[in-house]
Amino acid sequence: MTASWLTASHGIMLLLLVGFAIAHSGLAALRPWGESKIGARAYRVLFALVSIPFATALIIYFFNHRYDGLTLWHLQTTPGVIPLIWVLSAISFFFLYPATFNLLEIAALEKPEVHLYETGIIRITRHPQMVGQIIWCIAHTIWLGTTFMLVTSAGLIAHHLFAVWHGDRRLEQRYGDAFLKVKDRTSVMPFQALLDGRQTLKWQEFLRPAYLGVTGFILLLWWGHPWLMTVTAKVPW
Repeated sequence: MTASWLTASHGIMLLLLVGFAIAHSGLAALRPWGESKIGARAYRVLFALVSIPFATALIIYFFNHRYDGLTLWHLQTTPGVIPLIWVLSAISFFFLYPATFNLLEIAALEKPEVHLYETGIIRITRHPQMVGQIIWCIAHTIWLGTTFMLVTSAGLIAHHLFAVWHGDRRLEQRYGDAFLKVKDRTSVMPFQALLDGRQTLKWQEFLRPAYLGVTGFILLLWWGHPWLMTVTAKVPW
């Protein structure tokens, strides 16, 4: 007999996360083969057609079930918690969406390429999305305090830790020794390469339009967060 707080949504969320991880990482692994068959732009469109709806479904399901299960702690009325959560969330987005990409490539308006970066936020960590996801999970786990959130955080963090190995493997296969040299000069752990003297932070590299775009997105999310909760609640999932 299962505990009354262990709702089906815990397992459904975990299955959704596993499914997204397989689809997202699987398509990333198949990219060289796929691009050789249908071209880089068409494969980017295919990647988006699979990943974006899957991610949207995940987000909606998370919003609608975030308070499911057992509440392990309740800190939402604790002084200072609200600004802490917003600061951590803002920092997480600066890592999750680093200015190390070409937006025209993402939209397939230009031919998508695999780039070997060693500037900007990559000087802090070679895998900023992993770091950003962990920060986001910490912030929302503190805020919600539910077993459903713990399951969600565990799944998200596990996927991104796998992506560290998976991403390095794909870059090594593509770039060989050039990537290994970048790997030696960077670190997965934030600031480790800077503390070791392998990197020097150059603030001017952060003065790019994409970072301004991320800032605007954070402000938009802050403003539209209540509306987003209302809209997703209308989806009967």
